Amino acid sequence: MTQRIYIFDTTLRDGEQSPGASMNPEEKLRIAKQLEKLNVDVIEAGFPIASQGDFEAVATIAKEVRKPIIAGLARAQDSDIDRCWEAVKGAARPRIHTFIATSDIHLKHKLQKTRDEVLKEIERAVRRAKKYTPDVEFSAEDATRSNWDYLCKAFAVAIESGATTLNVPDTVGYTVPSEFGALIRHLRENVPGMDQVVISVHCHNDLGLAVPNSIAAIEAGARQIECTVNGIGERAGNASMEEIVMILKTRKDQLPYETGIVTEHIYPTSRLLSQITGMVVQPNKAIVGANAFAHEAGIHQHGVLQEKLTYEIMKPEDIGLLSNLLVMGKHSGRHAFRDRLKALGYDLPAGDLDKAFQQFKELADKKKEIYDEDLEAIVSEEILRIPEQYRLVSVHVTTGTDTQPQAKIVMEVEGTAMEGTQTGDGPVDAVYKTIAKMTKTKSKLLRYSVNAITGGTEAQGEVTVRLEEEGQTVIGQGAHTDILVASAKAYINGLNKMAYRKHRRRPRTGMVGP
Repeated sequence: MTQRIYIFDTTLRDGEQSPGASMNPEEKLRIAKQLEKLNVDVIEAGFPIASQGDFEAVATIAKEVRKPIIAGLARAQDSDIDRCWEAVKGAARPRIHTFIATSDIHLKHKLQKTRDEVLKEIERAVRRAKKYTPDVEFSAEDATRSNWDYLCKAFAVAIESGATTLNVPDTVGYTVPSEFGALIRHLRENVPGMDQVVISVHCHNDLGLAVPNSIAAIEAGARQIECTVNGIGERAGNASMEEIVMILKTRKDQLPYETGIVTEHIYPTSRLLSQITGMVVQPNKAIVGANAFAHEAGIHQHGVLQEKLTYEIMKPEDIGLLSNLLVMGKHSGRHAFRDRLKALGYDLPAGDLDKAFQQFKELADKKKEIYDEDLEAIVSEEILRIPEQYRLVSVHVTTGTDTQPQAKIVMEVEGTAMEGTQTGDGPVDAVYKTIAKMTKTKSKLLRYSVNAITGGTEAQGEVTVRLEEEGQTVIGQGAHTDILVASAKAYINGLNKMAYRKHRRRPRTGMVGP
């Protein structure tokens, strides 16, 4: 008999803690709505007490995303739990997820509490959360380095106090599959009432074992998996949602479990997250990498042409990787354009659709073939943007083997038209020096990367930059058939995000959670 595995997505909480992956409330809401289409069971929307921005994002998601459970994270402290409830109380199905460490390492060096003191903290925290909502999850941070007998006591207290989900985090990615499976079985056999709650696991990937550990936990009796899209998260990341889901879908002969995930939304969700965070998926990444369904070796190509099953154990269509050629051009209509965007997961309101359609028409005048990735770039750049303090009007660059590169930029700065000219070591350097002088930015360029969105010499170039100023880092992105224009757009996009971040900046607690 097939058993149900619940998918707890923490992309917006743990995933956002990846360096450079910070998102504003509007971006988090966009991801949350896509996760709803993916049909995840739980969305951990954030850590409400961490900042005002995080609180607002969780509260907005709770009100606007109605189908999944919306969880907020809270330390085992009254103020955290109260703040968490204020954020999630508008949800159709709210959950408070509270945690405290149970390993002797954390008790001694971080909490400076005794084991008995922590047990009392667990009881108080779970009971307080239970007053607000019947759906309470408790996590024993650093569970895999905790004493097993003490861990059993901690979970027993949580159950007695009203917790309905118990999470066993491998917080530092330390355990191995055989050991982790044994731990889950030990807990099931030795914690009174464990058969009345959902056992959850949250695995980190420090040793590259987050997914194997999660699978071992499922086989041992865990029924909720905490994971993230593309595996993003603290340090080396979390268990990859798409890998776990497709393992269970593909190997039912060995793993008779199912999830509620609509797998056709996996690839669009992966792409959307990459666009918003600027964290590009490595080409050889399982399931969603650019090479996941690519075949170069002649013998492989021949086999796939004869029968896909020879070298493909999954269908690309199963994860939403459709034929990427959009047979549309400058004569294509608005209805076909809208339908294609819907197939990619973008259901835009009329005003945004008009903007995107206009950009599509302009691009179609420059390219013979329009690809899905081109459309995603249009939506990302034109629709999902933040308020613009700076806006690019035009770029003109002169360069050559015997000419020092010079850029002439026309842009609007807070609504005022400006023009600037600078030279540089190369054409991109000249463009960036000009923009920096015009905007008077103090930010530093930490990273610059360019990628061809599709094949061919007429492909759009997608530029990603990382900027840093006063300890804050942002990602800027831009796409255009002219790589210098794309570079300017990416830089200005990053500067707009930095300005927006300054406007919304609030102190964060620095607590990272399970």
